[in-house]
Amino acid sequence: MVGKRGIAAALVALGGIGLTTGVAEARVPAGTWANPANTVQVRFAPCGRGRDADLMCGTVVWASEQAKADAARGGSDRLVGTRLFTDFEEEEPGRWSGTVFIPDIGREVEGTITQVDARTLVGEGCLFGGLGCRQQRWRRVK
Repeated sequence: MVGKRGIAAALVALGGIGLTTGVAEARVPAGTWANPANTVQVRFAPCGRGRDADLMCGTVVWASEQAKADAARGGSDRLVGTRLFTDFEEEEPGRWSGTVFIPDIGREVEGTITQVDARTLVGEGCLFGGLGCRQQRWRRVK
């Protein structure tokens, strides 16, 4: 059974939305966002160049000692620098879906990010086909 912390850590990455400028990045949200407890901060940016510039990825840029310890118990020995969110694609304006790595349990799940306003987003993810679902509100840091 996965604890609330494990799911919460996974949803940490479901939160990096801030609009950027530039032609290639116009559709990809970017910025640094913190989970509700401010134990993890994730920076979202385009995954790459060319075709991948339309996809959003999120990497941990800061984590509390407790978040690092939780990740280590799940088999992730390095939390800062780990890509938690991969290939998030815009489904409709303000809503993206992609893959989330949950370091606390060492597995990936599908998730979504919805931008509520310029400083708030909601991340959602489910562990098993619609079961074990969690939702969190994230706040913009940068």
